[in-house]
Amino acid sequence: MNHTATDEVTRQEPAALRFDWQQDEIRSLFELSFNDLLFRAQQVHRQHFDPNEVQVSTLLSIKTGGCPEDCGYCPQSVHHETAVEPEKLMDVEAVIEAARAAKQAGASRFCMGAAWRNPRGKNFERVLEMVERVREEGLETCVTLGMLDGEQANRLAGAGLDYYNHNLDTSPEFYGDIISTRTYQDRLETLGNVREAGIHVCCGGIVGMGEGRADRVSLLEQLAKQKPHPESVPVNMLVQVEGTPLDDVEPIDPFEFIRTLAVARILMPTSHVRLSAGREMMSDEMQALCFMAGANSIFYGEKLLTTGNPEADHDRRLFDRLGLRPV
Repeated sequence: MNHTATDEVTRQEPAALRFDWQQDEIRSLFELSFNDLLFRAQQVHRQHFDPNEVQVSTLLSIKTGGCPEDCGYCPQSVHHETAVEPEKLMDVEAVIEAARAAKQAGASRFCMGAAWRNPRGKNFERVLEMVERVREEGLETCVTLGMLDGEQANRLAGAGLDYYNHNLDTSPEFYGDIISTRTYQDRLETLGNVREAGIHVCCGGIVGMGEGRADRVSLLEQLAKQKPHPESVPVNMLVQVEGTPLDDVEPIDPFEFIRTLAVARILMPTSHVRLSAGREMMSDEMQALCFMAGANSIFYGEKLLTTGNPEADHDRRLFDRLGLRPV
């Protein structure tokens, strides 16, 4: 990988990837001084990536609302009384128009999300067509459709899908406090089916849902012991939405959020760590610290499924101020 002259720092040879991180080791990383943790994360980051490049994706909700799952953070659940109204699956041509606009705005990956427990029938066939058509536009493709069996994963691979997003959300210990309609093992099985089909994995979690640091440690352990590591690791900060069970939890401390990003970077050195939901609540200064901590992927666009996101023009101005390049 090419590096610019601004990257003339002392770099060690990249250490071998590890898949055996223990919770006491991860906890010790969290307990480092803030400066020491960010310095270590930045060193690891520079061993594997250009420190001034950020991968840019756009996320489109292709089927909004009406989800039968009861995820406590999600306004699309039928179990919660929110302002989100159920909608049908989008028309293929409308999705392609959105993909073209995303590419023109600078995105290199187009992600499509559908509020389903699992895809079925003609709707799944239409998603396969969307994947094929978006790839023809010269964009990487990613979808999040809920749980998949092996046959569905293979069909998505056959359509040319690059990434499948399926987050673990939180630790196994805290999971039952957030979701009851699917198990942690259900999520792990879907991830296994995706891997078996040869599709790249996008898998991360949400912080700020009322969990403790021990849960953040445990979540990162679950992610870091996947072999290979997820190619993309979205770290979401909870966006509280009125009508959901989590609309009044105590927000996570910004420095704790940045620590979580930095530890993720150290544990999974070759993964793209994505600064995901919650960016609209972050100052430019906080986002800059997130990039320093090793985040090197974001979503462009004004919405993440149903919640706000900084507009692309603002992101471009921030990149210019920080000397970052979208890729």
